[in-house]
Amino acid sequence: MSDKESKSDEKIPIVIKNATDLQRLKLEKLMKNPHKPVVLPEPPRLKSLAPPPDFVRNVMGSSAGAGSGEFHVYRHLRRKEYARQKFIQEKSEKEKLDEEYHMKIEENRKLAEEKTAKKRAKRLKKKKNAKMKRKLSECDKKEQAGSSQSDDNSSNEDEEKVEENKNETKDNH
Repeated sequence: MSDKESKSDEKIPIVIKNATDLQRLKLEKLMKNPHKPVVLPEPPRLKSLAPPPDFVRNVMGSSAGAGSGEFHVYRHLRRKEYARQKFIQEKSEKEKLDEEYHMKIEENRKLAEEKTAKKRAKRLKKKKNAKMKRKLSECDKKEQAGSSQSDDNSSNEDEEKVEENKNETKDNH
């Protein structure tokens, strides 16, 4: 029965009603053999400006009474000149946009570097302050363990050091 059903499915003509049906049909065709390589068309090549001619054959004169046949030559030359000017403008616009893009990328990179440097400095400062506090607490523990009796002068000096460190940390923030 499955063979009959598959044959009947293949025989039914597919009616394409809209773009999604067409896309679905193309995808199904591609997915029938996934190992087959897909050929992607190359992007269009950039226009290049033709080199100027060595000599100009149809020179338009300034004299009155040019024949009616000259109008077509004039129109062709005018169209060619407009195309040349348009190409030059597009090229300059593209260069301008590329330059702006690269400047924007450079600016973003510099801003990111500045942010990173600022955060790095803050992180190192925090680390340094934590290290100083740890050293002070270790000194206090040693003093308390070493001698339970201490002079008022030495305790005052320790308190002054702690206060100085606290003031330094406040000033830095």
